Amino acid sequence: MSEKLRIDIMTLFPEFVDFILSESIIGRARRAGTLDIRAHNIRDYSEDKHRRVDDTPYGGGRGMLMAAPPIYRCYKAIEENIRSSSENAEENKPYVIYMSPRGRVFTNEYAKELSEKGNLVILCGHYEGVDERLIEEIVDEEVSIGDYVLTGGEVPACIVADAVGRLVDGVLTLPECHENESFEGGLLEYPQYTRPAVWMGREVPDVLLSGHHANIDKWRHEKSVEITKERRPDLLEKK
Repeated sequence: MSEKLRIDIMTLFPEFVDFILSESIIGRARRAGTLDIRAHNIRDYSEDKHRRVDDTPYGGGRGMLMAAPPIYRCYKAIEENIRSSSENAEENKPYVIYMSPRGRVFTNEYAKELSEKGNLVILCGHYEGVDERLIEEIVDEEVSIGDYVLTGGEVPACIVADAVGRLVDGVLTLPECHENESFEGGLLEYPQYTRPAVWMGREVPDVLLSGHHANIDKWRHEKSVEITKERRPDLLEKK
């Protein structure tokens, strides 16, 4: 897990991104300075008097396409800010991902990879996407959160920032919080229960009340395998 991580999000809706990432655990980590997340308004880098950032696509077609120049200027401002606050600018060059349905599918393992980058920049597309030349110029990897299309990249960017940010040391209360989660060790998480011991006629499994930790661990592992086999057999195949 990383000890330091800065995430810059380039978006047309920074207030939306900040609202989502200012709540709960990630929000507390940001306020404590444990996690550095910054949302940047791409419109601030438009040279159009109306702050336009889109145009019609060459070759025709419906919809509008985000133009390369404003996004590039936004990225260069982020890069310059990182460089000015870093002793080793090359070492701290940001890793840029673009949220796109055609990208690499986001997983927990990939979140771990991104958490080690030090400086991560996430580009949120909108409308019909962004000029391909911008992707070729600054993007290291395109990333998808699943096989569906959303109206913009802001929700996916927040998902990535949350999943990656929680891996930073100090964001979760204890390192043990990462243990036995879904996808850790290639299995889905086992069922969990709290008080009361009986609710709506449903009882907590006796083994969890026994205090016998070896039996509890065995039961939890068996349940993880059972649930994974039932719901995500592809994970067991990989394992």
